[in-house]
Amino acid sequence: MDEEERPRKLAKLDHDEPTHEELGPAMTGAVAVSDQPQQTEAVAADNSKLESTELPADTEATANDPAVNNTISKNETEDATPKMSKNALKKLRRKEKYEQERELRKVRRREQMAAKKERRRKMCDEALATGGEEAVMALRKQWESTRSRHKRSTQLPFTIVIDCDYDELMHAKERISLASQLTRCYSENSRAIWRSHLMFSSWGGLLKERFDTVLTPYKNWKGIKIIPENFVHAAELAKQTMASPRGGKLAGPFAEKTDAKPEDGEVIYLSSDSPNTLTELRPYDTYIIGGLVDKNRYKAICYQHALDAGVKTAKLPIGDYIQMSSRAVMTTNHVVDIMLAWLELGDWGEAFMKIMPQRKGGKLREGATENPEDAEEDEPEEEDDESTIKRMTEHVQEEQENEDEDKEE
Repeated sequence: MDEEERPRKLAKLDHDEPTHEELGPAMTGAVAVSDQPQQTEAVAADNSKLESTELPADTEATANDPAVNNTISKNETEDATPKMSKNALKKLRRKEKYEQERELRKVRRREQMAAKKERRRKMCDEALATGGEEAVMALRKQWESTRSRHKRSTQLPFTIVIDCDYDELMHAKERISLASQLTRCYSENSRAIWRSHLMFSSWGGLLKERFDTVLTPYKNWKGIKIIPENFVHAAELAKQTMASPRGGKLAGPFAEKTDAKPEDGEVIYLSSDSPNTLTELRPYDTYIIGGLVDKNRYKAICYQHALDAGVKTAKLPIGDYIQMSSRAVMTTNHVVDIMLAWLELGDWGEAFMKIMPQRKGGKLREGATENPEDAEEDEPEEEDDESTIKRMTEHVQEEQENEDEDKEE
């Protein structure tokens, strides 16, 4: 084949830089080798202009700007974080402030106690100077009578257990209501003239979570047992406690029952559905109250719970003493308050009239009975978390002050 008919060589497809020899002699008008860097910069500038026209300017700036990228990441993180309402944020700040001032409150309490002690010392000195020892004794007697009205009461061998084994049956608002009722049970019992042993059984679930996260002052409660076991186990513990040296003394309403023995105590589950009526409270007995707020959705569930466990049942004699427009299923704290009022007054009628809400329109009557089909659960007074926490905190502080006074004396 002739040389002229031979095919041309295929061009190389690699990107290796050709050497000077391969390029051959420079052509007229070509750029010299020394000018190649300038040409490269110019081409690069043109390419950058071309790329800037292919992509929107704001898109490229956003992709290359670290500050913008950080802002986007921050916004994405904030969007992923759940936002709190203004009220929730205020409550959180108040709670944080309360925790920060805890030590300051302790210092203030000590200062107040020291100032109170100094005032009383001066009053005793003045009484001694004007009236002698008799005036000092009269002054101390006055202080003791005033203090006894506000001091924790006498412990009786008598136990109240609140069965909290209904956590899964309640809605969120009902569980909040029950939690508030439990705090009132503790407060009223510790302030009562004659107080009982108090226990919460089957402690767990969302109810416990609410106390651990919101109603945290309960961790400073004293004189109460809170256990995860059921009410049967709680009754056994109560029996052991009442038989111990710290089980309480037969005083007040039990003063005449000197022959009562711990082994004679019974376990009774209180239920408005029980056919039995409670006539009196007896020493060494353990009374179970169902911790349930359900708007009467679950008929006789506490009664059935007691029967399944083989425990005796009884109901408070409301119908024998009080006439109401509709029968009310008492809230947990009202049942506790009525029992404590009976220990103080010794009369069911007076105890009911003292505790029953006035909006129920109850009045004393003789020989009347109730219609169990007309049951309506009593509506507790609404109380927000802030009010409940404040009430719990004030009560804990009151208990601490009483304890400090006992140590001083």
